[in-house]
Amino acid sequence: MTPIHEIIETGALQVNCQLLGSQEQGEAILIDPGGDAERLLKLLARLQLRLTHIINTHGHFDHIGAVAALQERTGALFWIHEADRFLVESAADHAGSWGLPFGAIPRIDRTIQDQETLMVAGLQLEVIGTPGHTPGGVCLRWEEGIAVGDTLFAGSVGRTDLPGGNTGQLMASIRDRLLPLGDALVCHPGHGPSTTIGRERRTNPYIRQGFDF
Repeated sequence: MTPIHEIIETGALQVNCQLLGSQEQGEAILIDPGGDAERLLKLLARLQLRLTHIINTHGHFDHIGAVAALQERTGALFWIHEADRFLVESAADHAGSWGLPFGAIPRIDRTIQDQETLMVAGLQLEVIGTPGHTPGGVCLRWEEGIAVGDTLFAGSVGRTDLPGGNTGQLMASIRDRLLPLGDALVCHPGHGPSTTIGRERRTNPYIRQGFDF
């Protein structure tokens, strides 16, 4: 059964929060809830879905802004890669350097690893390690698409001038972990419009300049 999939822009930096849900199970997960917890709770109620897990592609403050409030209201578990724990723990300081407020620091309930298969809310997600934007950056793939966080964007790639960034790692992650997934795969970035692997292979200037096809 095709999962419910909704994309909601959240928080001051307009992070694309991904809702994936199973109508059959009556459950859902959220990927990268950057803010606007009340709006996300209203969406879950409208869809009649219970939030069981929050899984993040990385730990930057703009992607975790609603996590603590959602944990408190729903009891959902928060999962993220261990290498980004320091980003979660320093989120308030990082937000403050942007002149933005930050609420409670979320509790990390479990860490995830590259090549894990997660069974959550009636869904199967493959964890694909893509360090570079952050040390613990991952992409989360389901049958119909992939949440690529801030690793890859339509026409661009993730920044590497933020804490933990590494340009060589980022480009290797795109080359070795994302491009082989096939041109038809739909990518849902952490900001901006969705795209496909094929479109980025053909038109993304950072990829075209960085790799010899």
